[in-house]
Amino acid sequence: MYIPYVDIVPQLIANSVIAGAIYALIALGFNLIYGTTKFFNLAHGAVAACGAYAVFAILKTFALPVNIVVACAIGAFVAGIIGYGLERLIYRPLRRRKASNMVLMVASLGAFTALQAFIAILFTSQFQALESSGGISGAIEIYGAIITHTQVVIITCGIAIMAILAFIAKYTLFGKAVSAIKDDEEVARMVGIDTDRIIGKVFFIGSAIAGVAGILIGFDTGIEPTMGMNLLLKGTIASIIGGVGSLYGGFLGAFVLGFAENFGIWKISGEWKDAIAFVVLIVFLLVRPEGIIKK
Repeated sequence: MYIPYVDIVPQLIANSVIAGAIYALIALGFNLIYGTTKFFNLAHGAVAACGAYAVFAILKTFALPVNIVVACAIGAFVAGIIGYGLERLIYRPLRRRKASNMVLMVASLGAFTALQAFIAILFTSQFQALESSGGISGAIEIYGAIITHTQVVIITCGIAIMAILAFIAKYTLFGKAVSAIKDDEEVARMVGIDTDRIIGKVFFIGSAIAGVAGILIGFDTGIEPTMGMNLLLKGTIASIIGGVGSLYGGFLGAFVLGFAENFGIWKISGEWKDAIAFVVLIVFLLVRPEGIIKK
């Protein structure tokens, strides 16, 4: 059926912004961790799934009488604790033994596999709906585009978290300490910065942000144990496109990827969306490997 140009474009733009906000939440946490530790934390996607399943356990499995906002805050905290635990128990001992970035990445892949299997054991591999009778529902129309209230929250959270991280990075002592570690961890340690403590906090914050992404996606489209892989891929691609290790680059790259995917499937099947993402990645790796914003 023919769909007029003016009818489909607003919805494509809305879908692109929504996808960009989701990818931004993953990319921000990923870039925050990568910029500080210089390795690809492949467990990041599974940590996001853990946040979503923590909320599912609170609202569905145990049916605890808690406010949905409180449940989401607990889910993000659980994701943050899991990320911090991985850093404390696996990555930190490896770094102290001078393990290479490749070893750390393989270790994170093992953590990803273990977390995904653990989720499947606890909650089965079936698709689950993450919703609550007291949660957000309904939709609004903006210039012909239909956006659900959940998607409005996704966009708002993406922009708000970027603004908060930018403020922390520029105006707080913690942000300056993170910047010093990004530049040179050894020098930062020599001038008195407790690098292990700062990196632990970075893992907690980055993982909590990933947890927020997983939770919001759960309310929007549902959850399953394997959801972390797709989140990891899209977040990593967005990070590389924007500039790996750069918060601003990850945020910008996420929206570039969101628009490329959604407008790329305008005239073709939606099954090509992932292929389009990888084509965009390859183009950037060939033409501008440092990303849009060079770190």
